[in-house]
Amino acid sequence: MGEKIKNSTFQIRLPLFLGLAVALGVLLGATVFRPSASNPEGTARGYLKFREILSYIDREYVDTVNTEELSEYAISQMLEKLDPHSSYIPAKELSLAKSYLESDFDGIGVEFNIFRDTLYVIAPMSGGPSEQVGIQAGDKIIKVDNESMTGGNLTTEKVFAKLRGPRNSKVNLTVLRRGEKKPIAFTVTRRKIPSVSVDVGYMVDDQTGYIKVSRFSNGTYEEFKQQLTKLKKQGMKRLVLDLRDNPGGYLDHATRMADEFISGSKKLVYTDGKGSKYDADYYARAKGDFENGDLVVLVNEGSASASEILAGALQDHDRALIVGRRSFGKGLVQVPISLSDGGELRLTISRYYTPSGRSIQKPYSPETSEEYDNELEERYKHGEFFSQDSIKFNDSLKYKTDNGRVVYGGGGIMPDVFVPRDTMEYTNLLVELYRKNVLREYALSYYRDHKKELEKMPFPQFKASFNVTDAMVQGMLKDAGLAGVKANQQELKRSDRIIRNNIKAFVARSIYQSEGFYPVLNELDKDFQKALSSFGQARQISLGK
Repeated sequence: MGEKIKNSTFQIRLPLFLGLAVALGVLLGATVFRPSASNPEGTARGYLKFREILSYIDREYVDTVNTEELSEYAISQMLEKLDPHSSYIPAKELSLAKSYLESDFDGIGVEFNIFRDTLYVIAPMSGGPSEQVGIQAGDKIIKVDNESMTGGNLTTEKVFAKLRGPRNSKVNLTVLRRGEKKPIAFTVTRRKIPSVSVDVGYMVDDQTGYIKVSRFSNGTYEEFKQQLTKLKKQGMKRLVLDLRDNPGGYLDHATRMADEFISGSKKLVYTDGKGSKYDADYYARAKGDFENGDLVVLVNEGSASASEILAGALQDHDRALIVGRRSFGKGLVQVPISLSDGGELRLTISRYYTPSGRSIQKPYSPETSEEYDNELEERYKHGEFFSQDSIKFNDSLKYKTDNGRVVYGGGGIMPDVFVPRDTMEYTNLLVELYRKNVLREYALSYYRDHKKELEKMPFPQFKASFNVTDAMVQGMLKDAGLAGVKANQQELKRSDRIIRNNIKAFVARSIYQSEGFYPVLNELDKDFQKALSSFGQARQISLGK
């Protein structure tokens, strides 16, 4: 694919039993029906009933119907009776879903965003084919192979479909660029583009490192190891590992990462399914590169699955201090089963448990699937995002870490240090500026206008001396007005610090990429600042005090 867009979410595929998946795929994809060994009569009756009804509909129903669509609808409804994470992915959607967890794509190599029904280049990927032909941050791609890429029908899926393609194939782009009177034509040759799942690694000070992992794809461990090695060479003695809003991914990359921190042969996670067929234990095996340094892990309500496995293992073994808010609570294991039509069934076959025995999965019921889907909203309404006292623990789900600290099961990983969401500076105005991409668009515009002088500035100088002026804020508000965002002066005053910080961070991103963006953004990040002040506590729990 070669293109990146923020906030894309797909069901998480964890390849625990790939051999099993292939075997089941052959079984389910076969033309000959084979009933279940545990309930052969019931399975056979259900199969025959479904086939009979579908045949009647196809032959006798008054109108012509698409029986394939009916089948897919029936499958989806059937799976809803099982659990929240068993799912069916039609063949036409599978490629996009899989690409989220792949570490290499074939494409043109841009990070893009859709803003006001227009396709904007946020940044060409360093060394990628778009950068090599001269595509720049802020360019508007108005045509791809002479097909319009503007208007209300522009979607992420359409962009992916047009920009992806076979390796070494060519795609023609028509670009509008600020300062140019006429559109510019580019021909880009698609090729393999690395996709980054470890967003950044940098030194906060002379002893503190920071690594942000956005998901667990099939290249995550190697990316993490590279960043860890780099920071150790720069003198890192302690680390903030940021797993916030990380939806998970491949299990083995999470356990290999845990092995870098946890000594000996301690258990990292285990699974428990029907009978013993899907039961498995995972242990530390290798000598890790950071088994002794102080470690703080950031989580929040968006941290799920593999993120929770990693955080739970580190917490249970008293290896890290967990800071933030309770994680999502996704502890069901799905196996991917290839179907004969090219689609995929992702079927839950077991549950994840932390080393102390805590189930990561939060409660669910097929009869209350809507409540499960809205559970994060309910946390918000009940005040859990703002006060630790609003969280009620069940004493029957009490567990202990290696050093005897009490931790609780019942869904998700509860942090050792709670950090409430900030509500003082987050206003409706700020939400609208985010929603309509005004801050990012203004920063790109500013960067284009001052590119020569900005790119001469080393990042430490930029971070120390660059200030977002009142005139810049007014310029941003002018853009906001054009985007339909009305400036409320009271809200503007409340959000002023964050607005200026975000503009500076987005300008830094255009110049220095992630290595400039995150150090600026983290200056006002209360979770991050709390993590920096918690290293003493992290050391105490690792010593059993």
